[in-house]
Amino acid sequence: MHAERIVRIVAGSFILLSLALGIEASPIFASKYFLFLTAFVGLNLFQSGFTKLCPLNNILAKCGIKNGSC
Repeated sequence: MHAERIVRIVAGSFILLSLALGIEASPIFASKYFLFLTAFVGLNLFQSGFTKLCPLNNILAKCGIKNGSC
C-alpha cells in the first residue's frame, strides 16, 4: 500500500471518529470539542492540497513507505 492511500484512510478514520465522538446524537458522544479534531484534519487536508506538505506523509516516508502509484 502506498503512502497516499494510507493518508486518505487515516484522515477519513479520524474525521469519522471525531464526528462520532463530537455529535450529541451519536451513541458514543463524549464532548462537542472533538469537532475541533474534525476541523483540524480538514484544514490539514486543504493546505496539503496546495502546499504538498503533509506531516503523516513525511512520517510514512521515513518509515520506508513508498509515495505514489508506482
